[in-house]
Amino acid sequence: MVAKETEADMISEERQTKHKGGRPRTQVSRAVTSLRLTKAEKFIIKNKACKAGICITAYIRQMAIHGKVSARLSEEEGQFVRELVGISNNLNQLVKKANAGQFLSAILEFEKYRNIIDELLEKLRK
Repeated sequence: MVAKETEADMISEERQTKHKGGRPRTQVSRAVTSLRLTKAEKFIIKNKACKAGICITAYIRQMAIHGKVSARLSEEEGQFVRELVGISNNLNQLVKKANAGQFLSAILEFEKYRNIIDELLEKLRK
């Protein structure tokens, strides 16, 4: 009975040490750089990173590499983008309608969407 338990223990140990098949994981090497800041400097960087909508580390990395950080879209700009995406879907349906032979109704609806797009672009320019 003792020999059976030892055999089972040996088999389970072999399974644990057995390597899984497949390609080995690649290791990403990153260099760690420390940066000393005063409280005022850290506060300024933190505020700028928050305004850009990114973390402090990403802000510092982008400033060091590119010299500028592009801010994310504001809520209002995001709303404009969502409206434009919805209009693009509607325009695609209009093209299908025109290809099906309903040119007149497609042209009338296209005029409506063109006016909406012009209004959105005017709001975005302000």
